[in-house]
Amino acid sequence: MKKILITGMTGFVGEYLAEHLVNSSVEVHGTYYSEDSLTRLGELRDKITSYQVDLTDKEQVEKLINDVRPDEVYNLAAQTSPSQSIKDPSDTLMNNTLSELYLFEAIKNSTHKDTRILAISSSEIYGAIDASDLPIDEDTPLRPTTPYAVSKITQDYLALQYFLAHKMQIIRVRPFNHTGPRQQPNFVVPMFAKQIAEIEKGKQEPLMKVGNLDARKDFTDVRDVVKAYSLLMEKGVPGDVYNIGSGKSVKIQQILDSLISLSGKEITYERDDALYRPIDTPDIYCDYEKIKSLTGWEPQIPLEKTLKDTLDYFREVI
Repeated sequence: MKKILITGMTGFVGEYLAEHLVNSSVEVHGTYYSEDSLTRLGELRDKITSYQVDLTDKEQVEKLINDVRPDEVYNLAAQTSPSQSIKDPSDTLMNNTLSELYLFEAIKNSTHKDTRILAISSSEIYGAIDASDLPIDEDTPLRPTTPYAVSKITQDYLALQYFLAHKMQIIRVRPFNHTGPRQQPNFVVPMFAKQIAEIEKGKQEPLMKVGNLDARKDFTDVRDVVKAYSLLMEKGVPGDVYNIGSGKSVKIQQILDSLISLSGKEITYERDDALYRPIDTPDIYCDYEKIKSLTGWEPQIPLEKTLKDTLDYFREVI
């Protein structure tokens, strides 16, 4: 039976990917950092072999690879917040770079060098784009605006280097904004949804704190994104890179208005300077023709359903 390893399994995307994969005839293994994070898996925990690993510890990573001997690795472990990276750039750069480096080294030096690896970068690496760049394809120049983006460029190019130098079977992906139920509220959609749910239950005054509502982003449901990951693991060309996104941008103001419209409450909002980034791209959306041509993948879940499901999730847990 095929062995699959997910690093960062208890993260937002890792959890959905594990759910997607356990329904196949495969053996799923995953890493987690803290015991508390395992509670996110619920009943899924009994279907997966879990390992508590510090991925910035070289010896722990080597032991993990030698114990699991995976046929495929989805490298999802990372510090994922651009805002947090501005507050603590060194932690983001060291965490994201070392964890991937040690993973590649462990596989390179093992007896199973043909392991297929999906290396997850981010659309944040495109950074300060110009309107003439839209839609963004995989050849668009990289102009990072946050330490997080720099860390993801490093991961992206490290993956390319290990493919070129060591012939490792690494496929690179650059997902655009993805969201859905269970995402932490330090991202815009769950941040809005959580505040609305708290207002509905009387735990917050009917006044929301918001950041830049004029920016336009490319949003895809996380449940569509993990399907794209799985297809690329199967059909992706090692050494190549693929954008994953909806191919259209939505104004953050529209996201906010849509979520408020799903509530029966009269809700107002005000600007919070703490929620603004030093630099924010005014409009960004991708060209995902490359993955579509190779695998047939396209987003299936409408944004309206994603927003409703996310709000309903916070209504349940608050």
